[in-house]
Amino acid sequence: MGAVLTALGTMGAVVAVGWLLGRYRVLGERAAPVLARVVFAVATPALLLGTLAHADLRLLLSRTAAVTWASTALVALAAALVLRLVLRRGAADVTVGTLASSYVNAGNIGLPLAVYLLDDPVVVVPTLLFQLLVLAPAAFTVLDGAAAARRRADEAVAGGPAAADGRGAADVAAVVPWAVRVRAVVRRTLTNPIILGTLAGVVLAALPWDLPEVVFEPFRLVGAAAAPLALLTFGMQLAVPRTSGASAPRADLALAVALRSVVQPALAWALGTALGLSGSALLAVTAMAALPTAQNVLVYAMQYRHGEALARDAGLVTTLLCVPVLLVVAATLG
Repeated sequence: MGAVLTALGTMGAVVAVGWLLGRYRVLGERAAPVLARVVFAVATPALLLGTLAHADLRLLLSRTAAVTWASTALVALAAALVLRLVLRRGAADVTVGTLASSYVNAGNIGLPLAVYLLDDPVVVVPTLLFQLLVLAPAAFTVLDGAAAARRRADEAVAGGPAAADGRGAADVAAVVPWAVRVRAVVRRTLTNPIILGTLAGVVLAALPWDLPEVVFEPFRLVGAAAAPLALLTFGMQLAVPRTSGASAPRADLALAVALRSVVQPALAWALGTALGLSGSALLAVTAMAALPTAQNVLVYAMQYRHGEALARDAGLVTTLLCVPVLLVVAATLG
């Protein structure tokens, strides 16, 4: 239990420092967006490349990975359906809400827990790989498309080319061939820095030879800044005074918290039991499923200017809840 509290307490201290920096504006008014951009475009891609390049891709074929992937996919699907069909949210808000419900803090909390609680850092790899190779690319594809549509709409309102012949952005988009749209989505996705770092790491891990370790040292050095900067950004965002429109919708937040803190741990335990996992293996998949919403979700939301309040509040609430949840998981299965 002490290891769980130590890991969470350390992260809480860094978030508190970020809150103080934001509260007293030590780094200026635009510090949080700038730090978020650094995390998004530089530090996180470096961290992912260096981590995935040394990952054992055979983990993707294990029962542990199957449980992790299935439980995460089911939770993401449930979140997307409820947000879209019941709460009637737009595509970008559905995407951020789905990430808040299913994208866990595998790096900042999961890795320390894997080392100190489970004594096996590789148990976090299936979670990282699924999030980086499935959830993140899918989310970025939708968010990039929404950002492009927003730019077209702004151009049309401003009287740019889209409005030159009296048509709105929706009319212009409607006549664009599907092949052009697909190529644009693929181009935006493959030029995303996080996806590039992920793909490069997977390719390096799949090579039949190993590059000299000195090659990875710059990536390790820069990537080491990703976790603390993400936590500082999270704390600074918490310090931003809320306006009437800055609170997360209650229904969206309740859905994300319930799925993140209750449904996915229970689902991972049930699926793991059904597939014959027991002991430390069952504890590992359940503990990884009980992790809180990743601070990266807030970074992504800030990057694409959608759902910042939901990402921030879901990260805060699920981080607070993960302490008792992880204690229950460890006491029950440990």
